[in-house]
Amino acid sequence: MKKKSFAGIPKKYSIIENSKIVLILVPYESDATWKKGSIRGPKAFLNASNYMELYDIETNSEVYKKGIFIIDFIDDKNSLSSQQMIKKVKNITNKFISKNKFITLIGGDHSISIGSIKAFGEKYSDDLSILHMDAHADLRPIYNGDYYNHACSMYEASKKYPLIQIGIRSMDITEINNIQKGNVFYMHKIYKNELWMNNAINNLSTKYIYISIDIDVFDPSIAPSTGTPEPGGLYWYTAIKFLRKVFEKKKVVGFDIVELLPNDKEHSTDFLSAKLYYKLLSYKYET
Repeated sequence: MKKKSFAGIPKKYSIIENSKIVLILVPYESDATWKKGSIRGPKAFLNASNYMELYDIETNSEVYKKGIFIIDFIDDKNSLSSQQMIKKVKNITNKFISKNKFITLIGGDHSISIGSIKAFGEKYSDDLSILHMDAHADLRPIYNGDYYNHACSMYEASKKYPLIQIGIRSMDITEINNIQKGNVFYMHKIYKNELWMNNAINNLSTKYIYISIDIDVFDPSIAPSTGTPEPGGLYWYTAIKFLRKVFEKKKVVGFDIVELLPNDKEHSTDFLSAKLYYKLLSYKYET
């Protein structure tokens, strides 16, 4: 079988020896809250990347030349339990952290982030903050009998690390007990005032930052293909302006993008996901 590559980049930029970046594809879906299909997210993301220009105008760069090596997460039948999946993601992430690669992940549902955060937590311990961009708080300790459900993806992180949450506009009342006071930037409060960006970055108080982005943080008018779309989200330039500031001011050690739910009649969200991924890499290696 032909080896996959991101955006069809030349082979010399997609082999592990020449790659600073590792892309872990995790087509996993456990218990969807509403619509199912995020298991197909990585495939749609990769397909959309083939139609993307590789020169980034904003940063005047071609970041693919840093090398992007793809790791396939093999579970075609979605047969792993969420706990088994998290352990596998953690182990794969650890493997490439030890090789000094910049680790990126594409889901799949948001539960995959539990595994990657565990791995980075072991590496950076008390020096790690989590930047979580999402429509939902994901702070339930358990959901539908599962401690590793996507609705619980940030619960463990909230007990261990500074957790800065951006774009939240939907949550269960029980989750209020688990938020970190002053670290939740609710959408209804930030949409008129750009001062939130600097405040959020200042709250990322440690040396190292891990970013987890749920596609539903974006407004459904620009990203409709996600499992639980919520009105009133971020728009493209607001999001990337903030993210560029984060990369400029902080040391980002890895990130994930999750909850793309492909739609046969709408491919703009697939492309947005691929473009967002490439933008983050461009910011990471901007000189």
